[in-house]
Amino acid sequence: MLKIYDTLSKEKKEFIPINPSFVNMYTCGITSYDECHIGHARSLYFFDLVRRYLQYLGFKVRFVRNITDIDDKIINRAKELGINWKDLTEKYIVSYYEDLELLGIKKADYEPRATENIPDMIKYISDLIDMGYAYQAGRDVYFSVRKFPGYGKLSGQNIGQLLEAVRVEPNSLKKDPLDFALWKSSSQDEPFWESPWGRGRPGWHIECSVMSQKFLNSQTLDIHAGGLDLIFPHHENEIAQAEALTGKPFAKYWMHHGLLTINGQKMAKSLGNFVSIKDFIKKYDANFLKLLFLGAHYSQAIDYTEEKIKDIKLAFERILIFLDKVKRKVDLKLVENDYSIDKIKQLKLKFKEALDDDFNTPKALATLFELISEANKNMENTYFIIEAYSLLKDMADIFGLNLVPKTTKASTITSESFIISPITEEEIQAKILERQKAREQKDYKLADRIRKELLEKGIILEDTKEGTIWRRKL
Repeated sequence: MLKIYDTLSKEKKEFIPINPSFVNMYTCGITSYDECHIGHARSLYFFDLVRRYLQYLGFKVRFVRNITDIDDKIINRAKELGINWKDLTEKYIVSYYEDLELLGIKKADYEPRATENIPDMIKYISDLIDMGYAYQAGRDVYFSVRKFPGYGKLSGQNIGQLLEAVRVEPNSLKKDPLDFALWKSSSQDEPFWESPWGRGRPGWHIECSVMSQKFLNSQTLDIHAGGLDLIFPHHENEIAQAEALTGKPFAKYWMHHGLLTINGQKMAKSLGNFVSIKDFIKKYDANFLKLLFLGAHYSQAIDYTEEKIKDIKLAFERILIFLDKVKRKVDLKLVENDYSIDKIKQLKLKFKEALDDDFNTPKALATLFELISEANKNMENTYFIIEAYSLLKDMADIFGLNLVPKTTKASTITSESFIISPITEEEIQAKILERQKAREQKDYKLADRIRKELLEKGIILEDTKEGTIWRRKL
């Protein structure tokens, strides 16, 4: 039974979607004015994992993740660079899709752009005005926060607390400092769309309310998700808009992931610690980043360090070494016994129980490595190894880990998965044979020199009772 911590109710709740077999899920996507960084990768990866696990449980999932392609940040960045705002957004949307491919993350079922749905937003705003929840002030339109009694319920703040923190804007035509923009007038040099209130553009918050309900075809979503930094004001404002219009709960479950720091600091270009997804993939495999995220509960903050990545690299090697051993163990007798059956069932249940408990990925990941440890101890039991391999593949699929070689040229599972060595398989085998002859002739200096030479080329040798095997270094 899957349970999810709901940010709104502040409790862990059994997951029961509106439709018993179908899940509507929405997450806030990118604002296309810069490269995606590894903090964005956490959101993209984790909510893809949620989708994968829901599908594993048998649900059909309709997943929507928006793209904000009109926003103050976009306008300001385009002005700063002296380029057209459309060229800016198109550049970074293309880059975003490249990042998804590099990470091995599927697109959402729908990834609507804000600029393609502005007529729907204008209609939504007009309806809020007609219902008395919004008002025109000059050529802007604002949502009247005090008209919505539940405002602050997601962030756990009351009107008084919010009022203390709000910045009063000079010369604002707002009736109340808490009111937020639904429609913003555009100056002469800014992008605009025609509306009943004059030329302008939608506010950020209205984009998500409109596109989530439109593309999920529901006034109440099963899951609405995003980062902790979006709880207020973004998600709070989404709730106010949507529930004021429909009179129905906007989402049954609100999920928020923790943020990412680097060496204990907030990631920022000004601090020189900004790590884009592309920069990470240039140095490391995407699996390393995923394992970093899996090692902490999604609601917790994660601190990124190079030391952690080195440790993760070693952990991932354990998986690849096991897979390599499985490939070589093809000549053993099939032995089925109660221990094999019971242990595999226990580990499978333990894995599922961890993810059912509000996606406890650290516990689930520990179960994956427990499976590998048990399999290594039972390497002579082919039945156990076959079942362990099958379960490992299921776990890896849910985690989105890529255990398949990128090429089929090499002879082991690990051969060319991550680093392409200039040495060929034939050359490696020749060196192994040369080393074997040197050992037979007790020329251990030559044997050690061959091992070292191969290691310098990224090839690790392992002497087993079946002979010498090799794998490529990560």
